[in-house]
Amino acid sequence: MAKPSTSVARDPMVERLRAALGRRAFTEQKMFGGTCFMINGNMLIGTSKRGLLVRVGKAAHAAAAAQPHARPMEMGGRAMEGYVHVAPEGTASEADLAAWLDRALAFVETLPPKVKPAKKSA
Repeated sequence: MAKPSTSVARDPMVERLRAALGRRAFTEQKMFGGTCFMINGNMLIGTSKRGLLVRVGKAAHAAAAAQPHARPMEMGGRAMEGYVHVAPEGTASEADLAAWLDRALAFVETLPPKVKPAKKSA
């Protein structure tokens, strides 16, 4: 389980996600200008200054994007199918946050673990 950094100001959403993930094995990685939570090397959910980034998969994309306060995630002007952006209003309650986390887990738990390639020695 990832340990919170003491040298960086605490992000309330990061703290909420850590608590919501509970005892699940996860790691944290700086991505997309925020903190992303990974399970088995696969991105699950992440924070940004404008809200939450949720990985829902292509099959669930349209339904997730149709939810209140959600829209397709864009990067560099291109839509990223399988990912949605949720405005802060969409995660105001713990129940709302848990629902988005459950959507992400439903998809990411179907993915095989990513294995990091071994480093080559010189």
